[in-house]
Amino acid sequence: MPYDCLIIEGGGFKTAFTCGILDAFISHSYMPFKTIAGISGGSVAMSYYMSMQYRQGINSMLVLVKTKNFTDFKKAFSPRGYLDIDFLATVAKKKAPFNLKDAIKCSKKVNPYIVVTNRKSGKPEYHTPDSENWISTVIASSTLPFATKGEHKLKGEVYFDGGWSDPIPVKWAIKNGSKKILVLRTRPKDAIVKQSWADYFGSKYFKTTPKLAATFEKGFEYYNNAVELMQSPPKGVKIDQIAPKKFLKSGTYSYSKASLMLDYRYGLDKGIMHLNKLKK
Repeated sequence: MPYDCLIIEGGGFKTAFTCGILDAFISHSYMPFKTIAGISGGSVAMSYYMSMQYRQGINSMLVLVKTKNFTDFKKAFSPRGYLDIDFLATVAKKKAPFNLKDAIKCSKKVNPYIVVTNRKSGKPEYHTPDSENWISTVIASSTLPFATKGEHKLKGEVYFDGGWSDPIPVKWAIKNGSKKILVLRTRPKDAIVKQSWADYFGSKYFKTTPKLAATFEKGFEYYNNAVELMQSPPKGVKIDQIAPKKFLKSGTYSYSKASLMLDYRYGLDKGIMHLNKLKK
């Protein structure tokens, strides 16, 4: 039975690994999925995959390395944040052009979803991007509280990074009928996370918005619950993963050209190995 759903975990600059996996898929014209869900940086990788643009995913990340003003720690507490997330629109339009027309064409056969977190409710939402809002939805899903501007408006609502409310939406996929799921990870397969400084700070910073504060307080639990579900899926559901054996060279916020390329080549190798395994 072929996979019916692909889930692409986020992870900031660790997504270079994911870009490598997806480039292996692109090189073999491998697109068997009915549904694809991308979260945060995973939604960037998903976009270039759906447009079947080989190397453009990693190229978009290398553009950020070369852009001096993308990271500016002096603006850490400014409305922009120290990472200029809105620059992704410029990258997609000019620096590493995203072929929106081909992605839309692909979406007629494969249903794309981008996971975002609603700023008011703290709950995840699963948006289908279209020709009018594709890039804007990616930016919403990638908008990290405390690192970037922290929120992004989409269709009159305010959103931020989907990884905070549903970092690996396997439960959502199963609920929507998926029986064989492939998950692309940016952490080792069995990695369990603890509450991060951002989780803790967010739970205190947004205490006047209890629903949002609860999302930050329980963010790491959502992640660990998804890992547990992948390890013991319901009867009749099969979940496969492509994940690094060890933690990647790049981090969520830390990166260099060398670390990105090492992670990318590792992902490319893992993607090819997965495709060869499917042939047996």
